[in-house]
Amino acid sequence: MATTETASRFSADPTSSNRAGVTLMNNQVGYMVARVMTGKPGVTVMDLPSMIRVDGVGKIDFDFAEIAEALGVDDFGQDDFEEIMSTHYGRMVVLDDRILLFANPEDAAQYIGFDLDVVS
Repeated sequence: MATTETASRFSADPTSSNRAGVTLMNNQVGYMVARVMTGKPGVTVMDLPSMIRVDGVGKIDFDFAEIAEALGVDDFGQDDFEEIMSTHYGRMVVLDDRILLFANPEDAAQYIGFDLDVVS
């Protein structure tokens, strides 16, 4: 019986989690980005000693103008975001004014040229 419990405890679940997220540096900029994301629908923010996790259901939208305003700067962009981000999961789509993270590639199809048509 113990063998069955151990095997099931470590079994894989191949279904989609429908989640995407990023790990941010726990510095002044990362902290403010996390505060901007706090309270958005479907988004959870977890402050840890050396990093901040921002996770979401379905899709997460990091709006550069909104982040720049919170930081009190004129401009915030992809380079600034990548400087504070250490890792991400989900399909990342980088646009001029925002970064979108999608839990499922199919949801990002219009941005990445992913063909959803069935080929027979």
